[in-house]
Amino acid sequence: MNGRPAPAISVCIANYNGQALLPDCLDSVLAQRTGANVEIIVHDDASRDDSLSLLASRYPQVRVIASAENVGFCVANNRMAKAANGDYLLLLNNDAALDAGALEALLAEATRIAGDAVLTLPQHDWLTGTLVDRGCLLDPFYNPVPNLDPQRADVAYVIGACLWIPRALWHELGGLPEWMGSIAEDMYLCSVARLRGAAVRVASDSRYRHRQGASFGGNRIEAGKLRSTYRRRLLSERNKTAVMLICTPGWVVWPLLASHLFVLYAEGAAMAAWRRDWRLWREVYRPVLPGLLKTRREWMGLRQGIQAQRRAGLRAWWRAFTWRSRKLSLLWRHGMPEMR
Repeated sequence: MNGRPAPAISVCIANYNGQALLPDCLDSVLAQRTGANVEIIVHDDASRDDSLSLLASRYPQVRVIASAENVGFCVANNRMAKAANGDYLLLLNNDAALDAGALEALLAEATRIAGDAVLTLPQHDWLTGTLVDRGCLLDPFYNPVPNLDPQRADVAYVIGACLWIPRALWHELGGLPEWMGSIAEDMYLCSVARLRGAAVRVASDSRYRHRQGASFGGNRIEAGKLRSTYRRRLLSERNKTAVMLICTPGWVVWPLLASHLFVLYAEGAAMAAWRRDWRLWREVYRPVLPGLLKTRREWMGLRQGIQAQRRAGLRAWWRAFTWRSRKLSLLWRHGMPEMR
């Protein structure tokens, strides 16, 4: 540590072609009002822009892990967590920025809880400033339902764009499943934490701003329409189903899976026919079951180990779910999503 005190917080930023995004993100971390020692780690995922030059010239205090090849979000964060020295990790997207008191608010909440907890802050849209979520609940098929209730702090999971976790808990949980690639890895991590008895909560005394979809595409409402990408939707449907399989306690997982796949394939066929977009069927819906079969060793092994170590009761687990269908709600308000 070159004679410097050990950091209390390691801010971990996964970056790919984020040259235009990094200054806002890094400047927001450097501007934090906190007495805690903070280290910043950036994993550059073989960017093709001038991200590395920007980091070297403007941010020499940042530790950079420069990957020779593009390895994806899960691998990037696992590498940073392994290299980190802080008692706490904060996963922060390169398209997000913290308000000035964010780290102090997270540290104060972690200290108040005095136990294992995964935390976040209220997420606000970068352009409009409107509240996006205070963490998320889940509907029965593991679709995220934004929590907008200021009185509710306990949630099912928090978005990986701003995710705080004790480093020891991260390693106990095994980090992020690298076969997921990206999307729903935050749902997985928080679900496993909840099964182990850890809290998943929102700290309310600050916030972060997020350019939703800037780093991966899609996932935002524009002009009243929901816009997404084929790749995002594929990873989302596949990985949410995997989380359902791994984390749902007890025998109920099997009838739930059967119902989910029936609804999912009916949805895919209906959407593809309505839009006359058979690419949607081929690239998003049809691959879900083959993808799960291909990775069955991974998720079956994870399920066996995680369920064997479950400490949370069934009532506590299902308390973070809502029976309101997220997809039907979005369809009613915004119509069919636009794909690109």
